[in-house]
Amino acid sequence: MAASFYPTMPTPTNCWSSKAEQSTPERSPMRTLIEHLEFAFLVDSRDTVLRDASIVIENDRILDIGPAEEVRARHEGGKFDRVMDGRMLGICPGFVDSHVHLSETLSRAVFPDNLNTRAWVFHWAKPFYAQITEEDEYWGALLGITEMLRNGTTCFIDMGSQYDPGITVRAMEKTGIRGVTGRHAADNPPAELPRGWTEEMAKHHFFPSAEAALAELEACVRKYDGALGGRVRCWVNIEGKEPCTLELHVGAQKLAERLGVGTTYHLATSIEEAKVCEGKYGMWPITRIDRAGGIGSNLVIAHGAAVSDEEVSLLARRGAKVAFCPCSSFKLGKGATAIGKYPEMVAAGVTVGLGTDGVSAAGNMNLMRQMLLVAGMFKDARMKPDVFTARQALRAATIDGAKAAMWDHEIGSLEVGKKADFILFDLDHIEWTPFHDPLQALVFSASTASIAQTWVDGQVLFSEGKVHGVDEAQIRRKARELAAAAVKRAGLHEEGVETTTTLYDSGN
Repeated sequence: MAASFYPTMPTPTNCWSSKAEQSTPERSPMRTLIEHLEFAFLVDSRDTVLRDASIVIENDRILDIGPAEEVRARHEGGKFDRVMDGRMLGICPGFVDSHVHLSETLSRAVFPDNLNTRAWVFHWAKPFYAQITEEDEYWGALLGITEMLRNGTTCFIDMGSQYDPGITVRAMEKTGIRGVTGRHAADNPPAELPRGWTEEMAKHHFFPSAEAALAELEACVRKYDGALGGRVRCWVNIEGKEPCTLELHVGAQKLAERLGVGTTYHLATSIEEAKVCEGKYGMWPITRIDRAGGIGSNLVIAHGAAVSDEEVSLLARRGAKVAFCPCSSFKLGKGATAIGKYPEMVAAGVTVGLGTDGVSAAGNMNLMRQMLLVAGMFKDARMKPDVFTARQALRAATIDGAKAAMWDHEIGSLEVGKKADFILFDLDHIEWTPFHDPLQALVFSASTASIAQTWVDGQVLFSEGKVHGVDEAQIRRKARELAAAAVKRAGLHEEGVETTTTLYDSGN
């Protein structure tokens, strides 16, 4: 096992940094002061909330943050390249999306809302993927990242490309966002391909063996991890669940451990999946993987809806993380409010981050919407208003997402030395008028409409209503064109697409 995960960024063995960038001489540090912010959520170990705060940014990092008078005293006579008036602005760490599918972005509002998870995957998502090209993936990733930046998301964990992680990296390069990506992998295709699946899709979707899949995933990590000056991390990602053998589940975690990176896959996503696993192997999915030695601290389990009390304790002991996607659970009926153990996970010390999932499963890439849901759904379901509070919701969207991404030493909170990834909220907005407790206002009153700016690496990526560096009108136009063609090719506009499934119920 690697001694530590990401203590320093590796030197990328790729071509994402230009020679011009490599040869640029050192320049004087760029310093920015944002002073007299109405509030600052630090999301540190004490969940500090400052009033009348100032922050100093030097290049890509936070040089200082604290009460305005104290910051002024510490920097008396100091020179700043930029000074911003923070009055009527509030600051929050950038949101970290713990589970997203950028390659699904063109499928927004295509799949119906009367599907359970397994039918959704096997009879709608797979046929869609069968028709998605590399061009589709690029424009979908660009569209998804643009939506994220508008919504205050500064970092994400993407399940990965159907073709090559470089597609996502190119979209990240254009937009300036930070994130984790990878190469989609599975190794257990059904004996007969269902309607809408294609031989070509099965060939690039499913590897002939776990060994072959892991070899390709290792090559991707070595090629892309650390790209774009460290804004890109490449993981050993697999699909998970029935399309992957036990060997691939365990092998992905072990390979990631050896490479010093993470892995994420879908597991325990629904009660249907848990029952199928129990029928075949006599145990639920997390227990099965753990008994084979595949649950570790570098694993992020996507969804984790069907988890027993014993498995909650198991996850805590192993240090594994969980990415909870409330909107996806609501749309697909995963059972978060009925059987979900997310409050118990948090109480047991399991890191639970918030994810949006793909837009076809959740409808949006808006972590503020996820915060609102998670801060209310368990209170209502259990009739206990002190369950999963606004404070925990904000942590799940920021620092706990950063922990899931194994990036919390650099992002997820506003602390000296960390990366300058943050959101500025416009408080002269109807949603913030009036407010007393900024945390209550953020989670229960505000929406992304009041986001004024999104910063990553000390750079403003979204402001004045637009994402910089991209042509949003072109992205929307291209996305509509490509999505309509893909849906038609996949036949998802036709009658008769299955809404139930028995695939993988027995046999392989």
